[in-house]
Amino acid sequence: MKVSAFTFIKNGQILGYPFVQSIQSVLPIVEEFVVNVGESEDNTLELIKSIPSSKIRIIQSKWNDSMKDRGYVYGQQKMIAQYNCTGDWAFYIEGDEVYHENELEQIRESMKVHLNDLNVEALVFDFYHFYGNSNSYINSPGWYRSEARIIRNSVRSYAPDGLFWLVLDSNKEGRYPRAKHTGAHCYHYGWIRSEEQMNLKSKKVKKYWGENHENIDYTQMDQSIIKEFQGTHPEIIKNWLPKDSGIYQADKNYQPDKKQKKHRLMIKLEKLFGIELSKKHFKLI
Repeated sequence: MKVSAFTFIKNGQILGYPFVQSIQSVLPIVEEFVVNVGESEDNTLELIKSIPSSKIRIIQSKWNDSMKDRGYVYGQQKMIAQYNCTGDWAFYIEGDEVYHENELEQIRESMKVHLNDLNVEALVFDFYHFYGNSNSYINSPGWYRSEARIIRNSVRSYAPDGLFWLVLDSNKEGRYPRAKHTGAHCYHYGWIRSEEQMNLKSKKVKKYWGENHENIDYTQMDQSIIKEFQGTHPEIIKNWLPKDSGIYQADKNYQPDKKQKKHRLMIKLEKLFGIELSKKHFKLI
């Protein structure tokens, strides 16, 4: 079995992505790692070149700044990297996602177990969306709790944006991939970078969705969905994490908006009926 990992990144340094740690976190269980590096205003390319691994293969690209339709430029850049993968499986890692060393063998074993079952097109992870600091994460159906991050590389797939895949059974219609769960986790650190970096990111990328930047203030969040993280972080990320203590405290006077009130109702329904209502871009089999 050959496993490819892949990612795309642009301005990773100035936008506060832990992309070096992200790449390094899965290198032990892959045979190659394809990195699509967009033209950047910082040392992103140099930092990737400095990672001491012969598994890394770099592609340099230029983003289509005129593509402003629902983040499709992210899908384009994702697929440039994926289409250069040569493994049986293609493991997609975003630049702010890290995997725990204690679960790497389990992830590799999941790919091995399902290698010859062609009905399994993708593999899924549960997500920790850290928020505000490394002691806190979001638990809400408004934030996807699980997502497919590994796709069978022989499947006819494409990405409408950076988040998920569609599989083509014909030339006209796409569907979510059939998937099994790895039993492992993805550690998502995008929302604990500094607010300055998060707002700079928003200013630079909102245009790809045809949207205008609106100021991001971490305190403007529903405190009821911020939970205490009681596990351990991957070793590779610990020196990058901000040194905070306690659960992140949002603005006590913040009033949830209409969408967040809907999510509160969904949480009540989840508890009442023992169901899980977050959005899923895959079909578990």
